[in-house]
Amino acid sequence: MESNQSYYARRAVQEAKAAARAMTPTAQAWHRQLAEEFSKRAYESEQMTATA
Repeated sequence: MESNQSYYARRAVQEAKAAARAMTPTAQAWHRQLAEEFSKRAYESEQMTATA
């Protein structure tokens, strides 16, 4: 089973790539926002694991 940290990190990369491929500024912004949120969650998940 994939860890939360791995999932969030993978999704961040996917969304960053989607932002790069997006055709409109609105889509680019949306995918960038998702990438940032997933990156934040990956970092937080990693921190929780490190302190546990």
